[in-house]
Amino acid sequence: MSLFSYEVNGRVAEILFNNPPVNALTQALLGDFLDALERASHDPGVRAVIIGSQVPGRFSAGLDLTAVHTGAHQKVRALLDLLYVRMTEVQFRMGKPTIAAVGGTARGGGMTIAISCDMVVASSDATFGYPEIDAGVLPSIHFTHLPRIVGRHRAFELLFTGRVFDAQEAQSLGLVSRLTEPGKALEGARALAQTLCGKSPDVVRFGRNAFMLANDNGYRQAVAAAADSFCNVALTDAAREGIAAFVEKRKPMW
Repeated sequence: MSLFSYEVNGRVAEILFNNPPVNALTQALLGDFLDALERASHDPGVRAVIIGSQVPGRFSAGLDLTAVHTGAHQKVRALLDLLYVRMTEVQFRMGKPTIAAVGGTARGGGMTIAISCDMVVASSDATFGYPEIDAGVLPSIHFTHLPRIVGRHRAFELLFTGRVFDAQEAQSLGLVSRLTEPGKALEGARALAQTLCGKSPDVVRFGRNAFMLANDNGYRQAVAAAADSFCNVALTDAAREGIAAFVEKRKPMW
């Protein structure tokens, strides 16, 4: 079974995760997903891209942490090179708008995918969070971009408490572009995509490229350092204990 679907309808490419129960981000899923993003980027018939989920109540719970749990350094690095480094470059060079349609839960690496998009449409019952700290690892890439969006102090609180927050708070913080009724995130993203499809594709492409350059401010250079930070912490005894506790549904023994 494919881990996601890829369809083009009305000049909009839809990439919808389908890796139940929680859309965990495996190396295979991330590699194929990024290939699909590049396919949409190079397709002249596509003017906008939606990233969403076919699993009810889930956008993505984040990285499959099996590699962290087993201490497989090369696999951890491969995951981060895909989720951090390659995805940042693919999104930077897309040339057309990308929209995350978040219904249900978005956590950790799922947050990374959502926030990498140009816009985030969320259902009013969606929830968000950065739980990495509770599993003994770090949401390193979010150290770079989250303070730019929500401010330093609010970013620190979200990243270091690991608490869950709702869609209304996410919108108030600037993480979500639009809210929809419960269960309607994909429909809301489709309506927004059609608005964008009515613009000149050449103007949108030139404008998006200029927008990305103006807002980069060293972000791509910081991504590689974020990957290093995650990998360095992920191989510690604390991280292995945190992941073991998460898998075994118990409190970690720090």
